[in-house]
Amino acid sequence: MLSLSEHLGFDPAYGIAAAATILLITLYSRSIFSEKKYALVAGGLLVVLFGFIYIILQLEDYALLAGSIALFVIIALIMYLTRKVKW
Repeated sequence: MLSLSEHLGFDPAYGIAAAATILLITLYSRSIFSEKKYALVAGGLLVVLFGFIYIILQLEDYALLAGSIALFVIIALIMYLTRKVKW
């Protein structure tokens, strides 16, 4: 991303680097998971994660607030989804 951003600017470089990383990990996870849908779920989660990171980077003044709220929501979601797991 750094070398791309010198020539293209931050936004296009981030988009290219994020797309390449997401594609690479999704294709690799396709070979690991038994079903194709799990690899697509992993790819979708990566798209959301990289999108969230991009938004946080753009917010500057409100990055801490947005990150804290998002992490709270993520923890609440994980707690809700795993409430019936027998640990």
